[in-house]
Amino acid sequence: MYILGLTGSIGMGKTTAAQAFRHFGVSVYDADATVHHLTGPGGKAVAAVGEAFPGVVKDGQVDRSALGPKVFDDKAALATLEAILHPMVRGVQYEYLRQAAKRHEKIVVLDVPLLFEVGTDQICDGVAVVTAPKYLQKIRVLSRPGMTEDRLAQVLESQMPDSEKRKRADFLIQTSMGRNHSLLCIRNIITIVQNQPGRNWPLKQIRQPK
Repeated sequence: MYILGLTGSIGMGKTTAAQAFRHFGVSVYDADATVHHLTGPGGKAVAAVGEAFPGVVKDGQVDRSALGPKVFDDKAALATLEAILHPMVRGVQYEYLRQAAKRHEKIVVLDVPLLFEVGTDQICDGVAVVTAPKYLQKIRVLSRPGMTEDRLAQVLESQMPDSEKRKRADFLIQTSMGRNHSLLCIRNIITIVQNQPGRNWPLKQIRQPK
């Protein structure tokens, strides 16, 4: 089974790229969706997050609008949150890979926004980075409700620069040249890797999180 990491900075089009992989029949693990599930109603992380950040749990789930201001510009608080969430996310991710292997999937995509930052690239056989010119990234992000230039700058500060991600990539998905170009690129990536043996599965060198 070939494990393909998928990542990209804010506004680059990673979510659309993930949907395209699914369109072509590839199994995609969504780290963001896992976080939403863990912090949603009855989620496994709700109690721990509520204990660490009093007042952010409402109606049995983490209120992201209340949590955001507490961690967005506070590195210590963010580290506390990550220490709670990351082991849980890795556990769900590991189980997803295990089930995909049982289904004899040829390719699994790990859609992880901070793939390099949290070290998930170490369990991938290859990494695809979604990218676009900075001007287009800025236009896309600033069109989102509530987004400002200052907030965009803070987000970019917390992420590895696009230039560094591109250097580390095995594949690049350029999203500035239209949907058909991106789809063709993704289809070509699938063609290249679908018959390549995965190096990192089973993950014998990775301890499953408790």
